[in-house]
Amino acid sequence: MLERQRLDVAEAVRRVCALQAQAPASPYLALWNRVQDFAPENLDAAFAQGRIVKATLMRITLHIVHAEDYEPYRAAMLSALRASRLYDRRFTATGLTPEDADALLPELAGFLKGPRTGAQVEDEVTGRHGEHSHRVWWALRTFAPVHHAPTGGPWSFTQPNAYRTSTAAPAAAPQEAGAGVQRLLLAYLRAFGPASAPDFARFTLLTRAAITQALHELGDQVVRVAGPGRAALFDLADATVPADDTPAPPRLLPMWDSTLLAHAVPGRLMPPEYRPLAVRRNGDVLPCLLVNGQVAGVWLAADRGLELTAFRKLGKVAWQGLNEEAEKLSVNRSGFGRDSIV
Repeated sequence: MLERQRLDVAEAVRRVCALQAQAPASPYLALWNRVQDFAPENLDAAFAQGRIVKATLMRITLHIVHAEDYEPYRAAMLSALRASRLYDRRFTATGLTPEDADALLPELAGFLKGPRTGAQVEDEVTGRHGEHSHRVWWALRTFAPVHHAPTGGPWSFTQPNAYRTSTAAPAAAPQEAGAGVQRLLLAYLRAFGPASAPDFARFTLLTRAAITQALHELGDQVVRVAGPGRAALFDLADATVPADDTPAPPRLLPMWDSTLLAHAVPGRLMPPEYRPLAVRRNGDVLPCLLVNGQVAGVWLAADRGLELTAFRKLGKVAWQGLNEEAEKLSVNRSGFGRDSIV
């Protein structure tokens, strides 16, 4: 984010590894901060063309990723995705087993060849389980090879959500899972390195064992680098890091921006004293103001523009830069979707 670049949106998504996307606006705003002359309709087109996909992946949350990265990333995360649902009491209370859930996957794949709403899936595929159908679909939509299907209109996604099956296999062999972790780790370091194993664990929710094995198998593609803390830091062998005094322009980050979720210690971009102000008790990371590469406040959409709130006193130059960013975003609100800026 030191400089907006002219990039194809699918390539931009790949460069940042993945963008969290529970709120439809978040990936659009994340790319607006990174891509020169970003146009929302270009991201809509990339969704429609299948060049990027939206699915449950890292941290058991919705992300958009480059289409070519979806299968290896899902293979990396599949064990965690399955465990998060099939061993949760909300699923076990149904009396069904993981094998019962797996037995539904072929029928689900056939039904989701075209976009379907969650209600349609419950009625047609899991309706046989009566009162438990909602819980069965809650589990399946997390670990099955399913994309969120764009439905047209602003942001490409409207309520209710639509789903479509992918070409990924329901299961992943151990070697596929291992290769997926390696690919995901390389992409993560390319976007957010230097970083520690706990940083990568926070970004993904992968186990320490899986991360340690990936680091070992990547060999000299990943190197250990010096850092200020006690935790070992790793980066790509050919990575370059900007100097500490490199100017960082102001930015208006969206909700759940990946840069604020990529490291275990919030001080990388978010001063610890501001965390209670920028992160809700449920873990939601609010849209943040970035000044000199650090979180300095939050922002939200107002009736006639944007409302910016600083956590500390800012100088005239900082406010001027933030206001210029806010004006640019306000001018584009008709293209971004008024009600989608959160």
